[in-house]
Amino acid sequence: MTDAQIAYERKRAAKANKSLDEWLKIKAKQEAKVAAARPEHAGKTKKPGLLKRLVERGHKPI
Repeated sequence: MTDAQIAYERKRAAKANKSLDEWLKIKAKQEAKVAAARPEHAGKTKKPGLLKRLVERGHKPI
């Protein structure tokens, strides 16, 4: 983390009446909880790119 990020997190920790270490642990737990709740690629397929769509359209009969 940069100095500016640490200063920002320190302000947020002070606002929550926590130490910086406690605040960062709580924040890490919350982020892990959110990441576990929604998997990155849960059955999603990526939309084909522009060139691939144009080539497929060009190969289709009229």
